[in-house]
Amino acid sequence: MTESDNRKTSTIVGVDVGGTFTDLVAVSPNGLHLAKVPSTLDDQSSGVLAALDAADCEISALDLIVHGTTTTTNAVLERKLARTGLITTQGFRDILELGRRTRPQAYGMYGQFTPLIPRNLRIEVPERMDSDGHVLTPLDETAVKDAAKALLDHGCEAVVVHFLHAYANPTHERRAVEILRSVWPNSYITAGHVLLSENREYERGVTAAVNASVQPVLSKYIDRLVLALTDQGYARDLLVMNGNGGMVHAQSVAKEAAKTVMSGPASGVMAAAFTGRAASELNLISYDMGGTSTDVALIRGATPSISNEIEVEYGMPIHVPMVDVRTVGAGGGSIARITSGGLLDVGPDSAGADPGPVCYGRGGTQPTIADANFLLGRLRPSDLSSSEQTNRAKNVRHVFTEKLASELKCSAVEAAAAVVKVANTKMAGAIRMVSLSLGADPRDFALFAFGGAGPLHAAALARELDLPRVVIPARPGLTNALGCVVADLRHDFVRTINTPLAELSCSQISSVFEHQVRRGNALISNETVDLECVDTIFSLDMQFIGQTHLLRVQIDDPNMSAIDLQALFEKAYFDRFHVALQNIQAAVVNVNCSVIGRRPPLDLSLLLDKDIRAKSVIEAQTDTRNVFFDNTWMQTPVFSRDALPTDATLRGPAILEQMDSTIVIPPDDKMSTDSIGNLILHIGGAT
Repeated sequence: MTESDNRKTSTIVGVDVGGTFTDLVAVSPNGLHLAKVPSTLDDQSSGVLAALDAADCEISALDLIVHGTTTTTNAVLERKLARTGLITTQGFRDILELGRRTRPQAYGMYGQFTPLIPRNLRIEVPERMDSDGHVLTPLDETAVKDAAKALLDHGCEAVVVHFLHAYANPTHERRAVEILRSVWPNSYITAGHVLLSENREYERGVTAAVNASVQPVLSKYIDRLVLALTDQGYARDLLVMNGNGGMVHAQSVAKEAAKTVMSGPASGVMAAAFTGRAASELNLISYDMGGTSTDVALIRGATPSISNEIEVEYGMPIHVPMVDVRTVGAGGGSIARITSGGLLDVGPDSAGADPGPVCYGRGGTQPTIADANFLLGRLRPSDLSSSEQTNRAKNVRHVFTEKLASELKCSAVEAAAAVVKVANTKMAGAIRMVSLSLGADPRDFALFAFGGAGPLHAAALARELDLPRVVIPARPGLTNALGCVVADLRHDFVRTINTPLAELSCSQISSVFEHQVRRGNALISNETVDLECVDTIFSLDMQFIGQTHLLRVQIDDPNMSAIDLQALFEKAYFDRFHVALQNIQAAVVNVNCSVIGRRPPLDLSLLLDKDIRAKSVIEAQTDTRNVFFDNTWMQTPVFSRDALPTDATLRGPAILEQMDSTIVIPPDDKMSTDSIGNLILHIGGAT
C-alpha cells in the first residue's frame, strides 16, 4: 500500500441497485451529488456507471465506492445460478431435498419444491463423524477425487463439500477441499463449516449450496464492475454491502457470496438506524417502498434486528446473520389485476423500469400502484420520467377503466383508490409481522418511510397501524444509497456447541468468543478504510431443553456464569412470549460474535441544500391541484420540500415534492421538521 493510499477518504460514493432504479449519493467536502437512473438488470455495472455519469462524478478522483447489489438476490429468486455439484456423507445425498416437515402451502395439499442442486449432481463419499466430532468412518480420499471428476464431466462450475457433523470436527471437510483444489479448475469451492458452523445439516447444506451456486455469478459481476471502474481511472477500494448491514472488500466478497443475498434491503435499514440515532428516534420500523417491492424491518435502540434464520423462499433457508427484513411484492411498479375469483389484488408482478407503469409513457399497458397515485393527483406528470408528455392521463384512465373499473363496476378513480388501499393493507401486514413476531407492539415505534414511493403511503399506513409518528429523511428515494455511505465494516461468526448450561463451563464460551474476536480483528485489519474504533457484540442462541426454536440473547460480559446466563435467557424468553418457565434448564446452542469496524459518522446536514430555502412556507408553495382523499377531491397546496424553511410546519392536506420522492400529508395530519432535516408527520387520531 502506497503512502497516497493512506490518505483520508474525502469523496465517498454509495450506489445501490434496486429492481427498478439505481440510486447514488456522493458526499465530498465540495458538496453533494445525487443520481437516480433506471437499473440495468442484465448487467448492473452499466447502471452503476450511468449513475456515476448522471451525478457528474469524476471517477478517478473518488476515494471510496460502496455498492449495494441485488445480483445474488435476483440470481437466487430467478434460479439463474451456476451449475453446482455436492459432495456429501454417504447416505445423506437427499438432505437438501428432504428438508423439514413443512409444505409450500401451509393449508394446501399441493405445491412444488426444486432443490438448488439436482440429485444427479449430489455424490456421496464414505466418511462419518459423530456429533461429538469423533471419527467413525475415515474419509475415502480416492472417492472425493472421483466425485470431483464426475461433477466436472457433468459441467459443474462450482462445488459444495457438506459432511454431516463437520461443525463438530471439520477435519474431513478441510481435507476434501485440499483434494478438490488439486483437480478443480477454479476457486468456486465451498466448505459448509467455513460458511456456517451450525449443527442443523439441512440449513447448513442449503446455505452452502446457495453460496456455491451464486459465487460465479457474483464474482463475474464484481470483476466486470471493477474492470469498468479501473478503465475510467478508479484506483481505490470497492466495498460491497453484506446482508448483515456491514461491508466487505470486493476482492473477498464472492468467497461468502450467500451473505450478500439481502445486500440491497440491508443498506436502507442501516441508513434508517443511523438517521434515527442522529434524530434521537431510537425505536423505528423502517419502511422502504421502491419500484418493485416493499421491505420492512424493526430497529430497537437504534440497532436493527439481525437474524440467522432468513428463508428467502420456501425450502431456501440461508442461515448466515442478516438484517431481519420482511418483503412483500408491493412497489410503485406492482401490477394490479382482478383474480379469477373476481377480487382485486396487487403484485407481486411488476412493470419494472422498462416499460414501467403506464404513467411513465414508455409503453406500459398494465395498471400499477404508481398509476393509481397518478390518477389520484398525488404525482405531478412533469416529475415522471417519460418519452411522451401528452395523453398520459388519458392512457392511464383508459387502462384502469378497461382492466379494473369495468370488472369492479366503479369509476377509474375509485378503482385507483381501491388499488392503493389493497397495497396499503399488504404493507401493513408486513409491518405487523416484523414487529409482532419479535414480541414488539408496533404502536411503540415511529415509522421511518423511504424509497421512492414510501412517503406516498406512509401516513395512511401509520394511521392503519395506529403509529403516532412518521419520520421521512432528507433524501427518501436515495436512502439505500446513503446506507452504503454510512455503513460500517462488519464480520459475524457462529459456532455450535449445543450443550446444556448445567454441563457448560464459562471458559468454553469465552474461548470461542476469543477465537471469533481474533478472526474478526484480523479481517478488519486487512481493510484500508478509515475507522474510528472496533466494537464487538456477543450473543448466544439458546433454548429450553426439549424445545426446537432458538432465541438470541445479547450478553455484555463474555465471562458470565451459568446462573447469570440462565436468568438472562429466562428474562429474554418472558419478554418475547410473556411465559415464565423457571424450572426448566436452558441450553446454549450457538455462540455468536460480531466484530464491527466503526467508520467516521456522516454529517446529515450535507444532504440539504441550504441555499435554496425560502424564507416562509408560503414562498415554498409551487402549485395547487386536486387530490383525491377520503372519497372526495380536495384542493391541495403543493410545496417544494427543498425550499421549505428549517422550522416549517404544515397541516394536511398537502403534497411535498422533491427530486427523488413525493410526500403525501393527508387531512388532519401535521408536519414539522427536526434539526437535521427530517420531516416528522404527526398522525391525527393515533395514540
